[in-house]
Amino acid sequence: MMTQTNPSGQPEALLTAGIDVGSSAIKIVVLQVPETEGARLLADRFERIRRRDPLRVAQTIFAETLAKAGIHREDLAYVATTGEGDLISFRTGHFYGMTAHARGGLFLDPQARAVIDIGALHIRAMLMDEHARVLGHRMTSQCASGTGQFLENIGRYLGVTLLEIGPLSLQADHPEPCSSICAVLAETDVINMVSRGITISNILKGIHTSMAGRCLSLLTSLGSQGVVMATGGLAADVGLLSALREAAAEQGVPLQIRSHENSALAGAIGAALWGAFRARKLAHQGLSLRGGGLR
Repeated sequence: MMTQTNPSGQPEALLTAGIDVGSSAIKIVVLQVPETEGARLLADRFERIRRRDPLRVAQTIFAETLAKAGIHREDLAYVATTGEGDLISFRTGHFYGMTAHARGGLFLDPQARAVIDIGALHIRAMLMDEHARVLGHRMTSQCASGTGQFLENIGRYLGVTLLEIGPLSLQADHPEPCSSICAVLAETDVINMVSRGITISNILKGIHTSMAGRCLSLLTSLGSQGVVMATGGLAADVGLLSALREAAAEQGVPLQIRSHENSALAGAIGAALWGAFRARKLAHQGLSLRGGGLR
């Protein structure tokens, strides 16, 4: 459904979909995007890949998300992908991950001027303006220490789930420092901590403190100030967010670290919003995107 007019002659909202294919999970949203203000989330889906074919998983849950929203594929003005979604055959177009997360972060909090995307394999920091234009970015190295996959591996060794890690970290009374920046060495540190009788809460808080230091270094190297929106799967980790806020306060860095209930969907949301922008731009040029292809 491309831009149509209602009885008053004003353009109607577009329906767009955003698909964020990550290394461990796929996120899909369907948005209703008016021309002038706001956007409404009609349906969403977060699905862990778990050793399955990501493209098949994306196709299946895409159909299920459309059904949840009560719409059909031909109703969509644009299907936008991000992350590793450029291989999805039914996409209309693809957007870079930083661009999508910046737009999604701004949508979740219009006051945000930076985003810290904490994913399964990497941490990315992006500085942006009020239009979600990325002004600068930093990213962790190839080492997986301090990422979602690393934390999940540690939790598995300690016998706790990802959902339990954050609350347990908040219960720490004497956090044990974890100084290793290498994932393998950090896991060795944890094994030694367990053998010394360090409590799970104090181990997790120590790991969170180390991760927070890496996140803060990325943000400060960009000169970030004000509101920072946390996105990605670990944006829901209350222990990590608490450690990041504590680190910023201790170092006197003027940052407000915020999260949102839809932070994990930020990349998909941003892609869907940019998809609406591109669809309208093409429509104004007299082009059509019916059925997902350029006409």
